[in-house]
Amino acid sequence: MKYILSAIVLLLTSITYAQNLKGRVVNEKNQPLADVGVFNQNTSHHSHTDATGTFALTNTSIRDSVYFTSLGYSTEVIQIVPENLESPMTIVMKESSISLNQVIVTSEIKTLTRIVDVDVRTNPVKSSQEILRKVPGLIIGQHAGGGKAEQIFLRGFDVDHGTDVAISVDGMPVNMVSHAHGQGYADLHFVIPETIENVDFGKGPYYAEKGNFNTAGYVDLRLRKALDKSLVSLEAGQFGTSRLVGMFKVLESINSNAYIASELYLTDGYFDSPQDFNRINIMARYNLNLPGSQVLNLTASHFQSKWDASGQIPQRAVDQGLIGRFGAIDDTEGGQTSRTNLSANYTKVIDNDESFKMKAYLVDYDFELYSNFTFFLEDPVNGDQIRQKEDRVMAGAESIFQKKNMAFGNDTQFEMETGIGFRYDNSDDVELSSTLNRQTTLERIALGDVDEINTYVFLNTEFKTGKWTFNPALRLDYFKFDYVNRTSETYDNQSESKVAFSPKLNTIYSPTKNWQLFLKSGIGFHSNDTRVVVANKGEDILPAAYGIDFGTIVKPTPKLALNATVWGLFLEQEFVYVGDAGIVEPSGKTRRLGAELGARYQPLDWLYLYGDINFTYGRSTEEPHGENFIPLAPDLTSSGGIIIEGLDRFSGALTYRYLDDRPANEDNSITAEGYFIADFNLNYNWKNWTYGIIVENLFGTEWNETQFATESRLLDESVPAEEIHFTPGTPFYIRGKISVTF
Repeated sequence: MKYILSAIVLLLTSITYAQNLKGRVVNEKNQPLADVGVFNQNTSHHSHTDATGTFALTNTSIRDSVYFTSLGYSTEVIQIVPENLESPMTIVMKESSISLNQVIVTSEIKTLTRIVDVDVRTNPVKSSQEILRKVPGLIIGQHAGGGKAEQIFLRGFDVDHGTDVAISVDGMPVNMVSHAHGQGYADLHFVIPETIENVDFGKGPYYAEKGNFNTAGYVDLRLRKALDKSLVSLEAGQFGTSRLVGMFKVLESINSNAYIASELYLTDGYFDSPQDFNRINIMARYNLNLPGSQVLNLTASHFQSKWDASGQIPQRAVDQGLIGRFGAIDDTEGGQTSRTNLSANYTKVIDNDESFKMKAYLVDYDFELYSNFTFFLEDPVNGDQIRQKEDRVMAGAESIFQKKNMAFGNDTQFEMETGIGFRYDNSDDVELSSTLNRQTTLERIALGDVDEINTYVFLNTEFKTGKWTFNPALRLDYFKFDYVNRTSETYDNQSESKVAFSPKLNTIYSPTKNWQLFLKSGIGFHSNDTRVVVANKGEDILPAAYGIDFGTIVKPTPKLALNATVWGLFLEQEFVYVGDAGIVEPSGKTRRLGAELGARYQPLDWLYLYGDINFTYGRSTEEPHGENFIPLAPDLTSSGGIIIEGLDRFSGALTYRYLDDRPANEDNSITAEGYFIADFNLNYNWKNWTYGIIVENLFGTEWNETQFATESRLLDESVPAEEIHFTPGTPFYIRGKISVTF
């Protein structure tokens, strides 16, 4: 009887204490740590700390083992005792070196982001061109002297400059709608690489909080909220290149901090005609922890750049010896651009189960670009140089309410977040003109004012039962397009409106804390240029993307992570505004099927290896066989590297990227050549000084960074020719670097 009573008491005790574990996670300076993973090994329930470091973990009982994990901190493991459940607890996490075993594979949608975050932390971004390359499977190419937004390739898409990838910085949109050069134009050069803390990303249209342009995926750069130390860094190298970076702590206390960062970048470039490129960036961030579990973040930044460019050159001109690989047909191409940003992010934790978040932003943007793609095809006397120009103001805001830890049945936990927001773009003097030597305007092809409004609402829900997580979600977008054609002799104002409905359903099964299986499905979309919308009377102007992913993420050992995915994506009919010609053309329906494999391995504390390979089969669905290739869509890409960190005083990386040959036109009669490029960097740390070298294209490969099948005519040619036009890739390029922290 004595033993029976003891067993009953023990059972009742366990039932009594099967409740929520609540508390706060801080660092050794007593500052709150956000996004710390909290995982119950016994029940597989997991949670994360919010911006104030607060967390709540459901269904926790005495003797459960709870893990607290965050990159850059030693994992804390506690065994629950009655006192932990009686009052909120405080967990103090100690800083440590970055390690793959600090990542737990929980049943959440963005687990791969947390694993890839190790890549970023062990080998931080060193240039603006590296930023997007941190996303597995994403390839970029520059073709206008370094000042123009990069061309993006992802999941079999030639995304151009951002049409099918939603890019943001701390939630502030980067993609420009109805842009003078191209829809979705995303210029990330206003971001100082050293200010990036991590890269949040997702592939496919499966995320309710992401709207316009989220078809192939999204990328959200997260900036540092605070600096550990101030830093000054100087880079100098070949081709007249120099770069000066300064990051300074101006305030630090328990409840607030602030820093200022700046960058000056100058280079002549490796082309025969000097690029005279210059870029300046200035950013300031202020963080304030307010009474009542509130956090406010304010950011202000300004960016401007100016450059000359050699543009894309025809292969025949090089073959005939008219110019070298780094020469130009028209070396008066180039441009200038600027962007000023003001943004605010506010979080209010109402209690352990409810929170409220709000963001707002205001952007002033100017753009002017001179290009010449066809040389003397249209105008055999003056040439075909064009100017694209605009003056834009963008404003937006978003509010999100989140509620967690709601019981739904006997063994199901329910979470939800609902958001509402808007974005307004006012672009004046959106211009396309024929020019001569960047001095004379020959003809104004198009000129107008664009006003575009996007309001939206979304509901994101999550049901957790046992080892399963179900994530049904809905999103509704409303667009209002307005265009004033200023080339018309009479007042010509055209307006259209459209609604997009985007449901999602993601399912995750996690047998253990080291294994996840997932099935994602959803509908996304990208908007078309306002000029397309009014030209087509509002028909077929929000083409939908239907996607499905099936895959797994597994950690067979604490320091080995593997991921594999098979996926499909179908894109509806769309009309595309060709900004370089001022015309509208249909591109038809497309279907893409693909497979992705990735691996991360850390055999030693100082040695980290990673690699990703991506295969895509993409075709147009309305064209006959043999004429249904998608121009410039990559079918095989790969990237990876070897990173050393903390080996005595040394750190560095040897990385590669590979892009296979791909069709340059619809019948595959013209091929864009692939490439394999390796980059290298090595640093030596002594006290608070770091000395380093950075080598791009380590093996001096001759490669083409961007390529297009273009019809053009040279000055002395009687008939035009269609062939590959390319921008040569970076040759062997070495720079030295010295930095000091204080």
